[in-house]
Amino acid sequence: MSRLWFVARTEIAHQLREKETLLWIFVMPLIFFYFIGTVTGGGVMGGNPTPQRPDTLALDAPANAGFLLDELIRRLEAQNFQIARPDPAEDRERFTRRLVILAPASGRTFTEAVLAQEPQTLRIESRAGGASADFERIRVSRAVYALLADLALGADGRDAPPDAAVLRQLAEVPRTITLDVTSAGRRVEIPSGFEQTIPGTMVMFTMLVLLTGGAIRLVLEREQGLLRRLASTPISRAHLVGGKWIGKLLLGLVQIAFALVAGTLLFQMRWGAALPMVLVVLLAWAAFNASLGMLLGNLARSAAQMSGIGVLTTMVLAALGGCWWPIEVTPDWAQQFAMALPTGWAMDAMHKLISFGDSAASAVPHTLALATGAVVLGVAGVRTFRYQ
Repeated sequence: MSRLWFVARTEIAHQLREKETLLWIFVMPLIFFYFIGTVTGGGVMGGNPTPQRPDTLALDAPANAGFLLDELIRRLEAQNFQIARPDPAEDRERFTRRLVILAPASGRTFTEAVLAQEPQTLRIESRAGGASADFERIRVSRAVYALLADLALGADGRDAPPDAAVLRQLAEVPRTITLDVTSAGRRVEIPSGFEQTIPGTMVMFTMLVLLTGGAIRLVLEREQGLLRRLASTPISRAHLVGGKWIGKLLLGLVQIAFALVAGTLLFQMRWGAALPMVLVVLLAWAAFNASLGMLLGNLARSAAQMSGIGVLTTMVLAALGGCWWPIEVTPDWAQQFAMALPTGWAMDAMHKLISFGDSAASAVPHTLALATGAVVLGVAGVRTFRYQ
């Protein structure tokens, strides 16, 4: 066993001294996490997006409109609007949405006219279209109707119209009715943003590192005669092959561990309640790629050939297996085809455990498939191993 671990330690130590390996393990995943995750949904990982940035709403209202305008602004801000008050000389065309409050025809202020029950006109102007414009109108309407409801409640039982103090008192009254929204079943939203990007990038880069750096090193050792020299040492063939496989497995686990830590600390990734099973799936995935890297490293005739095979294999399997985009957005035949690929097994298991909240048992078939593939490819790698 000491010889086995000696080979494994030497293997991973040499791998981690190479600048290219360090680049693809510790630098490139972060770049992919940030840019792809931001473009495809961004915010915070794990399907828990950051609060949406407030939309700027330009408010055109008469001067000295009174306290009801301040109350309306407060309710608009509660609807995630950032209120801008452009002066008449300012270029108002730079605002994409505006709320215009027309001056009362009676000559009163806005507040006085409302309290006197004079009809007032509010006009929403927006350059958005379709659902976005409808949603803006709904949010503005909610703010207006909330103010009207508080006015009606504040006027109840009083001889005088409600003032700012009455409205503040109403705002401090505890709400007797609350709405608690929970999922009625399995989540159906397709993973996006960092929730898709971090698992997908992790799966892709683990394969890429082990099929390029890991397998190419084996080819170079054969070309340089290093393996022939090892054949004359007391290290047996079994210890040599086993040690190199363990070294590649450890390299894959370094990649996975870094992605897990970086995703959690830098992008607030949430791995779900079945994190232990997620780790088991990733262990099986690293073992599968370690075996595949050994096998391809035995079959390749040159480092250039292995580089091309490793990159092409990774890119094709990553695209078809759902690492680049959620496989759920593709046609049914593509989703079924992905389940015939190892990347599809890994990504489907990750989505079930992380995004859809399924139990650990849901990923058992995927883990068994990856583990079986690792064993089959490992046996093939042992039989095809050659010193020269």
